[in-house]
Amino acid sequence: MKTILLGVSLMSALILSGCQTSGATDNDTSSSLTSETSGDQSSISSETSSSAQSSIESTKELPTEQEAYRYKINPTTSVVEPIDSETNPKVALLTFDDSPDQHAVDIAKQLKTINAPAIFFVNGMYIESDEGKDKLKQIYDMGFEIGNHTQTHPNLSTISSEEQREEILKTNELIYEVTGEKPHFFRAPHGVTTETSDAIMAEEGMVSMNWTYGYDWEADYQTSEALTDIMLTTEYLNDGANLLMHDRSWTNEAVLPIAEGLVEKGYILVDPKLIETPEREE
Repeated sequence: MKTILLGVSLMSALILSGCQTSGATDNDTSSSLTSETSGDQSSISSETSSSAQSSIESTKELPTEQEAYRYKINPTTSVVEPIDSETNPKVALLTFDDSPDQHAVDIAKQLKTINAPAIFFVNGMYIESDEGKDKLKQIYDMGFEIGNHTQTHPNLSTISSEEQREEILKTNELIYEVTGEKPHFFRAPHGVTTETSDAIMAEEGMVSMNWTYGYDWEADYQTSEALTDIMLTTEYLNDGANLLMHDRSWTNEAVLPIAEGLVEKGYILVDPKLIETPEREE
């Protein structure tokens, strides 16, 4: 099913949705989008992956000291929106939850070949081992944004405030130990935020986001062909799309066709470092 994230009136539907740490049991939410992209950023050409390398804006090309943000996350719809009217709104944000389990490094390597930026939302339980830490370091060193997806992927509304703090802050600490950088973005499991998680976002200078659409947990889309097709043809692909995908084998196989297909449709794959966060504004 596909519900549209169009405000508080539909947030109850979102509470029943979200990604799972294993299996494919999430419910997707979708929204009509009104977002942006920087007009001077480059995009992948529709001809080949080779030409694509020089066309998507690259994290590595960003200045160390950012001059200005161009984007913001709509707190109600999770749409990527332009900060001003001069910014190109035709943008899409790639995000991958439940990382780094089995396929996140391969997904990152493929995206890196075409300089396509993305956020990898990490579950802390996957980076407690040396192997998990190494996977995260590889993804981070390739220039990708690392987000917090809690320690063990609980529904935050079902646990105490103290447990919620442990879930979020422990994952922040583990990510910092590996990358030397605290995450700027948070995605709550199942899309369920609480007053406690909102308070932690304010305290930690983080931005919480859900998504506008995703399908890779649904049985009908667990092949690369079916997933690629729906991600590129859904009615919910609009300006500012916030695409939810997961650390799954079929997503790994579909990631390049999806990324290149988005650009062929005229979307710029937005670099998360151009999305404003309180921490980065300081």
